[in-house]
This record gives sequence, structure tokens and C-alpha cells, in this order.
Amino acid sequence: MTAKQDHRRLGRELGLFDTDPLIGAGLPYWLPDGATVRHTLEEYIRAAERRAGYQHVYSPVLGKRELYEISGHWAHYSDDMFPPMDLGGEQVVLRPSLCPHHAVIYRSRSHSYRELPLRMAELGGMYRSELSGVLGGLTRVRAIQLNDAHIFCTLDQVAEEAQAALEMIRQAYEALGITPTRYRLSLPGPGGKYVAAPAKWQRSTAVLTDVLDRSGLPYEAAEGEAAFYGPKIDVQVTDGAGRESTLSTVQVDFHQPEQFDLHYIGADGAKHRPVMVHRSIIGSVERAVAHLIEQHGGAFPTWLAPTQLVILPISDTELPNAAALARQCIRLGLRAQVAGPDRGSLGARIREARLVPYQAVIGAKEAADDHVALRLRDGRRLDPQPVSDALTHISALVGKHSTTLWTDATS
Repeated sequence: MTAKQDHRRLGRELGLFDTDPLIGAGLPYWLPDGATVRHTLEEYIRAAERRAGYQHVYSPVLGKRELYEISGHWAHYSDDMFPPMDLGGEQVVLRPSLCPHHAVIYRSRSHSYRELPLRMAELGGMYRSELSGVLGGLTRVRAIQLNDAHIFCTLDQVAEEAQAALEMIRQAYEALGITPTRYRLSLPGPGGKYVAAPAKWQRSTAVLTDVLDRSGLPYEAAEGEAAFYGPKIDVQVTDGAGRESTLSTVQVDFHQPEQFDLHYIGADGAKHRPVMVHRSIIGSVERAVAHLIEQHGGAFPTWLAPTQLVILPISDTELPNAAALARQCIRLGLRAQVAGPDRGSLGARIREARLVPYQAVIGAKEAADDHVALRLRDGRRLDPQPVSDALTHISALVGKHSTTLWTDATS
């Protein structure tokens, strides 16, 4: 990977994020343009989850040590957790995962089989005690914002829910312009980091294998890559340096429902144990944005771009028209800014805005006719057209989360 492709360099050059020794290693902060990308990505995921029948919750980033002893994290994952803090005679820890909190939320109410599958989602913070030597940019951080969800369902519903999660991942990758490297069936390997429950491992592995076979997706099995409580389908991506990492995941968990004594009331009036399906569409927001920066070189899909339209009045005379166009964009929910003649020549301003999807040039003729001449990021120049037509076209493409800059028709 060249320095030009490195998300750490690009992120700083483009004003997306930065770090400071006073805040600490592995703890980046987001600048306004980066915060816009992050917020837009998070809202896309929340909307997709709402359409898919998920209910969103919030849960605290702290939990008692006992919570993680019950879940199994303390026994199998404590090396990656921050040390406990003593508070009033109790030990609390920064959570390394959201699933124990969601299990407790499920347990807080009684549930009927009619409610299942119950899909619970959260974009929540979690913390990993990563060693300083492996930290880097947004890909390996200590404070993580995770797009997480847990589906509580019957055994008969597991395959369908896992398949639906894979379809949500496919749709998100299409909107984001991400091409997965491969699909991996992550299985346990030798060693004591896994829950000792052979029958549960066999059942959950069989379910995920069947889901992958039915989907027609090519996949590879990899021992030693499973979560401590169950196997996973991992969606792998590769950065510009050829390094592979997991972005999205689907997991089947028979362990935690038993540990937390979760149940639902079946049609027979008796208690039954649900299965817990873990799934993450884009994984950690930090890693997803790092991959997107490198994938697109900072030229994000229009719907995700920090600035979607830069308005270029040729002279000061057209500044009122430029300001009016910016106001129209804001009313339509488009992110626009005016780059006036005080920022340099038209050519210099065009070069400065090379990563912005649309450049709207306004000269004397366009101002008189209430038209705009659009230049697209890919080099195309469109004939002057009415402002309303141009904004309607752009808004339609943004609303569809399209990666296309311009089409003859947006329907």
C-alpha cells in the first residue's frame, strides 16, 4: 500500500479524524467532516435495521465483573479487557462486547413464542485493551463503536435469520461500494479459549454451514477463528497493503441463552430456551470508515460524502445566486458549500474540490436563467440545466444510496 492509499494519511489530509498523545493511543477523535461520514453511516444502518424489524436499545458501557463471569467473557476473554475498577465494594469493567447487556435486557421481560424472532440492535460503545504495538489509525482502536444486534429466536428460525443478515450485509456493501474478499466459516481450534460444549458447537456449526451452502456463496473454513461461545460467518475485506480483516459477522450462540437462563413461553405453555444470533452489518464504525477511506481514496459515494455539492460562482456578482443555491440544498437535506472567488481562480477551486461528487459552476448566463452547469467528480461536464432539475436528480440518487454519479433517469 502506498502512502497515498493509507487511511491514516488520507484521514488527516481530508480533515476526517486525528489523534493526540494527550488523549492516548488508540483513541482517535473525529473532526467535523469525519463526524458527518460517521453519522451518515450510522443513520443508514439504523434505517436499514428498522426496515428489517429491529428494535433499537441503549445500554451502558460499564458492567459488573459478575456480568462477564456469567457470559464467559471473564474466563475466555479477560486478557483483552481493561482491568476492573473498584466502586463501592463492587468491581465494574468497561465492556468488551454488547451481548451480555442485550441478554439481560431480553431477560428483563417475559416473552411469548409469538414475539419471536425478537431482533434487538444497538450502535454502542465497547472497549478492548489492545497492545500499543498493534494500534493504528481507525483499524485497531481501544474505544470501538460497534454496529451490533442480537436476534432471539427459536431453533427453526435461526437459518432464516442468519440468511436475512447476510442479505443485509450484501445490500450495505452495494451501497458503500465495498467488495468482500471472501466469506469465512470461523471454527474453533485447539486450546482452551472456547466454551467446552461439543454438542452446541456441532449444532451451531451445522446451521451456519447449511446457511452458507444454501446461499451459494463461496466460503472457506478456518479453524481457530471462532468466538469463544460459537462459530461465525465472517465477511473478510482486504486493505491496500493486502492485509485481510473481518468487517461483518453472523454468529450462532447456544451458550449465553443458557448462561443467563433465557426463555420464552411456547405454544404448549411451557418454557423453552431461545437461540441467540449475533450479527453485525458493518462491524465497528471505525474499521468500516478506515476501509471506506482506502477503498475510495476519500472520494466517497455521494450519499456518504461530507460535502456533496460545492458551488462555484465565477465572480462576486454570482455570489447571491450561489448562496440561494446553498439554501435550496440545505432544505433538500443535501450537504453543500460555496467556494467563492476569494478562494482562488475557478481552476484552483475545481482542483481543490476534486473529491466532491458535484461541482456547480454559476456564471452570468446561468445566474440570469436560474441554471447551473454541473461538473462531475469523474470528469464529465453536463450542459447547463435548471437548478431544480439538477437538485431533484441528485436528491434521487442520494435517497437511493446509489454509487452512481449521474444517470439519464433515476427511476
